[in-house]
Amino acid sequence: MALARRRSSMIANLSEGVAAFTSNAYLVTGERTVLVDAGANYDVVSAVREHVDDLDGVVLTHTHDDHVENVPALREAFGVETWGFDPGREHVDHGIADGGTVTLGEHDYEALHTPGHKEDHLVFLSRAAGVGFVGDLVFAGGSFGRTDLEEGDSRKLVESIERLTAFLDDRGTAIDVCYAGHGPAIDGPIDGVEASLRAARFAR
Repeated sequence: MALARRRSSMIANLSEGVAAFTSNAYLVTGERTVLVDAGANYDVVSAVREHVDDLDGVVLTHTHDDHVENVPALREAFGVETWGFDPGREHVDHGIADGGTVTLGEHDYEALHTPGHKEDHLVFLSRAAGVGFVGDLVFAGGSFGRTDLEEGDSRKLVESIERLTAFLDDRGTAIDVCYAGHGPAIDGPIDGVEASLRAARFAR
């Protein structure tokens, strides 16, 4: 299972190699050991325990089933609570506001509300860590999140990718990699996100 060291936190994609329909689920270890997205349809609890004995929390980019179905198992095994944009949603215990911060591993990450793929979608970005978690907003290879599901909106998606692009343009030298909700990470993310933005604009 691949591990990526980014400054002083360790990040592992626990869904790597899983032959099931699931999102990526990123274990970020450090001062606050957190799972970014819970995944679905596999034993994520055993995967966590291959790396750490306990979790401090679960942070959700959004609440599509493939990102949250493992939440009950994580709650039962580790007694953890969850954080996401809308605490009125199933599987979300605590809200993270647009512009709020959350600690993942050793660093604070800024949360940006980025609807379009789903209304409660968030991305998390840390200049200090050099890392972003972008959920299903954008993917490697210039792809982007689908908008034909409930709460999808192509106009909002383009606006959200524009917002992410502006963040990276402003602080682009500081963000080394963005971890997406599916597929590989986006290295050199400003170019990759701009490619996703062009594709999303064309598809509208």
